[in-house]
Amino acid sequence: MWGIQRTRYADCNGSEASEETEIVVNIGGVKQVLYGDVLNRFPDSRLAELVDCSLKSSEEISLLCDDYEPDSGEFYFDRDPEAFKCIIELYYYGEIHVKRGICPICFMKEMEFWKIGSDFLDECCKSHLKEVEDELAEIAEKVRTILVDREGDPSAGGWQRFQMCLWRLMEKPDSSLPAHIIAIVSFIFILISSVVMCVGTIPDLQVEDSEGNLAEHPTLEVIETVCIGWFTIEYLLRLISSPNKMKFVMAFMNIIDFMAIMPFFVVLILTSFGAGVLELANVQQAVQALRIMRIARIFKLARHSSGLQTLTSALKSSFKELGLLLMYMGVGVFLFSALGYTMEQNHPDTLFTSIPQSFWWAVITMTTVGYGDVYPKTTLGRCNAAISFLCGVIAIALPIHPIINNFVLFYNKQQVLETAAKHEIELMALRPGSGKTPCAPVTGRALIVSVSCNST
Repeated sequence: MWGIQRTRYADCNGSEASEETEIVVNIGGVKQVLYGDVLNRFPDSRLAELVDCSLKSSEEISLLCDDYEPDSGEFYFDRDPEAFKCIIELYYYGEIHVKRGICPICFMKEMEFWKIGSDFLDECCKSHLKEVEDELAEIAEKVRTILVDREGDPSAGGWQRFQMCLWRLMEKPDSSLPAHIIAIVSFIFILISSVVMCVGTIPDLQVEDSEGNLAEHPTLEVIETVCIGWFTIEYLLRLISSPNKMKFVMAFMNIIDFMAIMPFFVVLILTSFGAGVLELANVQQAVQALRIMRIARIFKLARHSSGLQTLTSALKSSFKELGLLLMYMGVGVFLFSALGYTMEQNHPDTLFTSIPQSFWWAVITMTTVGYGDVYPKTTLGRCNAAISFLCGVIAIALPIHPIINNFVLFYNKQQVLETAAKHEIELMALRPGSGKTPCAPVTGRALIVSVSCNST
């Protein structure tokens, strides 16, 4: 039997106060003795209602607890004893702290059962609870979206059902085996296209055109054309099946997809105007720039890699830390380049000809690269270089930890999302009358509690 030491009070004459009514409660198999004067500090709570149970009927007592033993006067509650340890702190300390390892959403249900308002939570616990609720609501919404994508809309018409089926086929690799195969094929085409782009720049594999200039090998051009054809068909099918065309076009990853295929067709159009157009210097520079834009297709791998998506989300949420890093580096580069120029300008063989030219030395020194093309030759200049090196290491190391934490946070959220989705689908399959088709998703509140328990 556990409990918190009861505070004893003295009356005006200095004599110790008489013992109040003792109330024995059994919380999930754990007994505790409580006192009426303590419980009456919060008369609207469920525990305070147990003080006057001697005046109540058995029906009224059964509404307050799960079971009652008249001989021993023991009240039984089928509740979480660990959560009750936090609840009972209210009567002694006037506030509640949620201990680690307790699901915040389930703890709020415990407070609701014991008829205690959330205003009695400590401020730190309130902010933590708000963060957890927002996070779990976001995860639950994503889970619900996945379930809707898998089930479809029974009330949709023929074209809408075909459009949704095509959308799941092109966008949801986990929805079916054909969708998974298409995702693998698309991934292979991305790798082949990237390898062809790199191999095509090797001089030994290039051929001379009619004017004696080096050009890509015809075989590589054929492979490139096939890959572009696949990317084009994939992009058009996804655009046609998209529920929101404008949102689809403006999405970042879809812009990357468009940039990956656009240079091929622009070059093709310019080629169709004849060799005279391609001989223009500006057109040649534009063609070269468009060919360089083909490197954007490597970002298409992020569509098929949850790890790259998690890294992108972590970087987006770390803009503040990255900004601090750039600010630290900017101040350090300006400071140490100015000091380096001042200390080295009088040396006859100085490599620091100006402060802007010294920026390059400061950058490669603070980032610990040190190419060796610019270096100090005086003693003071070398001391300045050593200090800039140490400051650069510290400036880079400081924001790394928050960025790593953000990555771990988004990665864990992704894992919870996948686990919660699989768990929910399994539960729907086990429900009576569900058959092979899962029934409608549960309510948002229940789904949040389910995800919360999985995450803890």
